[in-house]
Amino acid sequence: MRFSLPSSVSLGLVALLSLSGCGFSGAAGKSSQAADLDQRIVVDNFRAPVADWALESDAAYILSLSGCLETLTRYDESQGKVVPFLATEWKQASALEWDFKIREGVKFQDGTALDAAAVVGSLQNVLDAEVPARAFSRKVVSGVKALDNHTVRVTTPTESPLVPYRLASVNTGVLSPAAFKGETVDPFGHCTGPFKPVSEKPKQSLTLDRNEDYWGGQVKLAGAEIRFITDGATRAAQVQTGEADVSLSIPVSGLAALESDSNVKVLKADSPRTATLYMNNGRAPFDDVDFRKAVRSALDLDALAASVYEGAAIAATGPFAPSEPWAIEGAEAPKQDVEAAKKLLASAGYTADRPLEIVAIVERAEFADVATVIQDNLKAVGVPVKIQTKEYAAVEPDLLSGNYDMVLSQRNRLIDIADPIGFLTADYTCDGTYNLSHFCNADYDKKVAQAAKTADSEERYKLYAEAGRILQDQAVNVWLVNEQAIDAVRTDLQGHVQDPLARYVLRADTAKSGS
Repeated sequence: MRFSLPSSVSLGLVALLSLSGCGFSGAAGKSSQAADLDQRIVVDNFRAPVADWALESDAAYILSLSGCLETLTRYDESQGKVVPFLATEWKQASALEWDFKIREGVKFQDGTALDAAAVVGSLQNVLDAEVPARAFSRKVVSGVKALDNHTVRVTTPTESPLVPYRLASVNTGVLSPAAFKGETVDPFGHCTGPFKPVSEKPKQSLTLDRNEDYWGGQVKLAGAEIRFITDGATRAAQVQTGEADVSLSIPVSGLAALESDSNVKVLKADSPRTATLYMNNGRAPFDDVDFRKAVRSALDLDALAASVYEGAAIAATGPFAPSEPWAIEGAEAPKQDVEAAKKLLASAGYTADRPLEIVAIVERAEFADVATVIQDNLKAVGVPVKIQTKEYAAVEPDLLSGNYDMVLSQRNRLIDIADPIGFLTADYTCDGTYNLSHFCNADYDKKVAQAAKTADSEERYKLYAEAGRILQDQAVNVWLVNEQAIDAVRTDLQGHVQDPLARYVLRADTAKSGS
């Protein structure tokens, strides 16, 4: 049996298309002018790669949105399902084996042919990484091998209906064998995509040229520059002045000016992203569930959404958005209750022997204001707080090692794979590789493990909701607001499709009209 995706697997993601009028495919305004094939554009991205170009790291997202890195399968935001990409088809050969047919006639940008051996080598590099990708690790994939020149077999330790989703993760992008010959991964000239990286200014920018021999057809831009700009106000200003053609992740504070500018199109879409106050469950006083519940009761989420987010977000009901098919049934956003918070603090035996620290990630411009609101709310119940603002790259080692109190960050639930199993496993299981909360609960782990083996989407979503209920009951974190993905583009940009999952920006069809 050959197929692109079982309907049961795609059902929930199709449902996600109804999250907003823009769905997952907000498009830029069309220009009546013809595309100029000599044009280049600038894209302002909100972060830089932090681990050279290792595919198992978040650097893979930079390579993917830059139109360099491609995967065997791809999550198509307009269809809401996984579709062929470098693989043309796939089948489940047995309970633990999936076979992917590699597209013929594709060449890497260094001229070598894409074949099964090259795919296996690239995927093996990710599997063998010291810190493997959350979507593609030995926990979920036991091996990859070439069956013939154009067939790759992926074997799993337990039955998994979501293997095609894992092969759509940008961390499984395929580079030519030459990319892995040095001490670090070298993507320059070694991708298959419509754009090839030609130079970089570390932590500042990546420059790309058109891939003249792209297997997917004509590439309409001569090239592009991806700039790494952590300051949201700067990103908003540059798209308005024309210094940038695309600016990703626009802060709400910059919306009014952009929406009144006839040369700029603001794109909005509901996203599977929740701004979160992470609490270190492995460190006092956050190791007491009553203390964590007290923090939650002290916060006024409705006021936060209305003030800092200026109505562009809604108070969160828990780890999922209420419109998602795996949301907790009947869940409501917590209401501020100062007296309840004080009673919970007393129950936890809390004494204010030191100020607690909130780290606000600077890549999200609004987090500094969010931290101030939280600081005021907690002060009202007798919990002193100080605020630190830091870039994510600087603070991540402390977060992973548990050397922090609270951090304001946001996580896209579908960023690892386009199903919440990646998020639920990596972020909250006892052995989760991105468990910033340092939370561990046997009942929760059991629910997630059961969901990972469940092929029927409705049954799997029920298990996700039950796992989410445990997280909410244990007040693991405070999920603050459900956000929108907000990007801005110049109106002379053509063929641009917004991707709230932040995977694809530069595409072969991206173009710019002549000046």
